[in-house]
Amino acid sequence: MKKEVKIIFHIDLNAFYASCAMIKEPYLKDKIFVVGGSGAMKRGVISTASYAARKKGIRSAMSVREAMDLYPKVVVVPTDFKLYRKYSNLFFETLKKYSSLVLMGSIDEAYADMTETAKRVHPVKLAELIQKELLDKHQLPCSIGIAPTLFLAKMASDLMKPLGITVLRKKDIVTKLFPLPIKDMYGVGKKTYPRLEQIGVKTIGDLARKNLEENILTVMSKQNHQALIDHIMGRSSDVVDPKLHAIPKSISNETTLNYDIDEDSILLSILTELLKETHQRLVKEELVAKTIGIRLKDSNFKTITRSITIPYYTDNYDEVYEIVEQLFYENYNQEPTRLIGVSLAQIMLKKDLKEDYNLFTYQELTKREEKMYQKK
Repeated sequence: MKKEVKIIFHIDLNAFYASCAMIKEPYLKDKIFVVGGSGAMKRGVISTASYAARKKGIRSAMSVREAMDLYPKVVVVPTDFKLYRKYSNLFFETLKKYSSLVLMGSIDEAYADMTETAKRVHPVKLAELIQKELLDKHQLPCSIGIAPTLFLAKMASDLMKPLGITVLRKKDIVTKLFPLPIKDMYGVGKKTYPRLEQIGVKTIGDLARKNLEENILTVMSKQNHQALIDHIMGRSSDVVDPKLHAIPKSISNETTLNYDIDEDSILLSILTELLKETHQRLVKEELVAKTIGIRLKDSNFKTITRSITIPYYTDNYDEVYEIVEQLFYENYNQEPTRLIGVSLAQIMLKKDLKEDYNLFTYQELTKREEKMYQKK
């Protein structure tokens, strides 16, 4: 039996932070502006550049000072994460009206399996309806890629911005995908593509050239190379699993001891091992946490649960450990203990954490925390 070809949408909100800024302050529609940083002191990094600002050569991740050097009159708008969450929720609520299979890619992008819906409405017409609803009801412009796999849909949505709708079928791969610069390929990092360019891999199509394979394997493993080719040729995943990147409300780890222990050094040692395992999961799943807690249960089944919420998100082990140690010594009362545990809560994806720098915020962050943000 022939496998059903899936119809996958990748919906990408165009310049999302800038769109939200214009919703809040309509006068910005006629301005050249950026979101992030501090204009008054030329401090900080730009989160999003409006399309008008991009025409001046201004880009995200550029410093405010660099942006002002390119265009001195650029308007700098502060970030507003509460506003972004509001409109991100409206975005996903809209998509779920068209399909029950919606996967969050990030705060402003999503994959949706429209295979069943497209049996009733032509895929392009469906994309037009979604695009129109998001724009008319919520003032959110978007680009939509339509393809048989998640990767191809993602690539398709990038081909026409803003407000584009692009269909990328397997038969279109050679003409539409192969000629694109290798730096535009999703999954090829900023450190990898310059190395590929140096060995003659200038376009996405070059990755599939047999005569370049030996050189390519000096840059990446054979497994990674094959995975990229599978993506390009439409042989990668076509499954939209809404729970794939579900963010847990908390991560915890606890253990019931084989016998009651009242030696604080031993208990702290056990707590440390539990924390290491919990922290490893946090890092592996690329999450950050804001609330750190411990749990103690004594031989009389009395339970103590205590936590501290810090003013910023972190994945730094040393910072988390210091808080766990503090909580332990403040709350352990020398009673024989039979259960001990640690938890991390108020969790979010690290990639969704964007912090702008200015004179007032950098002093609130530790040096380790500051380094983490600078990696964005």
